[in-house]
Amino acid sequence: MKVLLFNGSPHKNGCTFVALEEIAKTLKEEGIDSEIYQIGTDIIAPCRACYACRKLGKCVINDKVNDFVNYANGFDGFIFGSPVHYASACGGITAFLDRAFFVNFQGNKKAFEHKPGAAIVSARRSGTTATLDQLNKYFTITQMPIISGRYWNMVHGATPEDVKQDLEGLQNMRILARNFAWHLKCNEAAKNTGIPMPKEEEIVFTNFIR
Repeated sequence: MKVLLFNGSPHKNGCTFVALEEIAKTLKEEGIDSEIYQIGTDIIAPCRACYACRKLGKCVINDKVNDFVNYANGFDGFIFGSPVHYASACGGITAFLDRAFFVNFQGNKKAFEHKPGAAIVSARRSGTTATLDQLNKYFTITQMPIISGRYWNMVHGATPEDVKQDLEGLQNMRILARNFAWHLKCNEAAKNTGIPMPKEEEIVFTNFIR
């Protein structure tokens, strides 16, 4: 079993990384492999809502989002981390996940469905719960169980050194990791005992005028 830890910060070893690293160490203690994926500083274009992915099976924009969606198939769960920018997720991760999850659905990739997900955020001071709400929506529209800690999944600090002093925040990262590992092990046990996945229905689309 392997979890992808997504660092949505442009800073490779910044505050968000400290939180993800704490999660990675705890997952290892629980016998779960993990890998930190760095979004980096590459320019990520926003979704064009062109729906080309329906025909192509991938996003028409040629950057690493397509590679990521294909790569995601090899993981059993996902934890997305973002710094707080203007009381919301940073622009890079928003553009990236908008397209990744859209092409996953429209292109019928099925890389995320029914796999557990969690969001973690880092901030100097505030905007954390709004950012968590924003990131959690990617999970709820994709049939992904959301894993929690014992508090909202956040750390505080203006620098990585500050975050390392946020003992409560780091403890919650460890609790989140243990809860995540437990859920993965339950999923594995369910598969081994023949419990089927939820029945799929054909999606019905409506709007407010018909």
